[in-house]
Amino acid sequence: MTDQKRTIRVEALSRVEGEGGLTIHLRDGTVDAVELRIYEPPRFFEAFLRGRAPEEVPDIVARICGICPVAYQMSAVQALERACGVEITPEIRLLRKLLYCGEWIESHSLHMHLLHAPDFLKCESGLKAAETHPDEIRRGLRLKKYGNELLEVLGGRAIHPVNVALGGFYRAPRSEELARLVPCFEWGLQAAIETVRWVAGFSFPDFETDYDFVALTHPDEYAMNEGTIESSRGGSWSADTFETAFEERQVPHSTALQCVRRSTNESYLVGPLARFNLSFDRLSEAARRTAGEIGFAPPCRNPFRSIIARGLEVVHAYEVALTILRSYREPSGCRVEVRPGLGEGCGATEAPRGLLYHRYRIDAAGLVAEAKIVPPTSQNQGGIERDLTAWLPRVLHEPDDEIAHSCERVIRSYDPCISCATHFLRVDWDRR
Repeated sequence: MTDQKRTIRVEALSRVEGEGGLTIHLRDGTVDAVELRIYEPPRFFEAFLRGRAPEEVPDIVARICGICPVAYQMSAVQALERACGVEITPEIRLLRKLLYCGEWIESHSLHMHLLHAPDFLKCESGLKAAETHPDEIRRGLRLKKYGNELLEVLGGRAIHPVNVALGGFYRAPRSEELARLVPCFEWGLQAAIETVRWVAGFSFPDFETDYDFVALTHPDEYAMNEGTIESSRGGSWSADTFETAFEERQVPHSTALQCVRRSTNESYLVGPLARFNLSFDRLSEAARRTAGEIGFAPPCRNPFRSIIARGLEVVHAYEVALTILRSYREPSGCRVEVRPGLGEGCGATEAPRGLLYHRYRIDAAGLVAEAKIVPPTSQNQGGIERDLTAWLPRVLHEPDDEIAHSCERVIRSYDPCISCATHFLRVDWDRR
């Protein structure tokens, strides 16, 4: 093809959470530009939070996402508690960790079985995958169900929990409520291991990228709800210094901002693959043993294999949760008193899809004066476009619909959380 332009446009990405599209510009048969278009209207949550009492923030930010509301609540309460100079008790910290396990389980299980696995099973949807692989999909839904049940017990309900408070919880779960879940999680741990063995048998494209992995790390744990931000290319930052190292930028084709590292002006990767590569040795014993059994070890730079890292994180979350459930004793107090006053604080946790950063400034009246939220998907957008640019030359000889499908597979490896909707795919072709 000489002196010709060709545009491949995917109007709506399927099997991702939210509304986004893709435009590929080709010139003379080579990739000229790739644009991941996030065209959902701005949601203005940071503006909604201004002027609100800090106690209202956990319930408001939970509404940002129906899949990972706990991540938004945990980053928010950490930031606001730091702004108020509050330290929580070890018992509350453990309950928050348990709550986060529930979110990782339900979110990862959903993505693996209904959104990502169909790509490897050559099925157009999770429903079709359920027809060809009923036992595996049924197992995945049961894995997700127990994660949701844990959120219900700890958070008051599975979607948009209401029991998370500044300083702790409005109510601590009773011992019998958590004890009831122990048999479920004993089954879940074994089922999660079987799931990893299943996905490890998929056929993965031979494709690697030299990522800059960025994730929280913790000296004693596989970082989930707290830790230090680290990069595989060097650098370590507290949540308080996130904005000195990373910067959000506006791009014309997206209503979501894109993040880069200030020092390199380049994108980076957050999410399960980043966590796995940076903290493999702090996964739970069963997760590490399962990884060894299937021969999956860091470094892994193949985005398609992220489904294996997610599966190992489900094993990890089930095992950690089971340990907490078995040893749980009702705490003497479920909440530390918080008196909002003038101050500023930052919080960072690991949402299922990656690093999530919050910053709040409280004014002299004790109200939120400024809020800043940086979600994982905005941090991964630039990396997705870079991966597609590298991937496309391998498939440009294919028919247009095959190219579009292939690009969607790359995007779904990231599990982008644009919002909570699923759309049919419509492809428009514009050739010149």
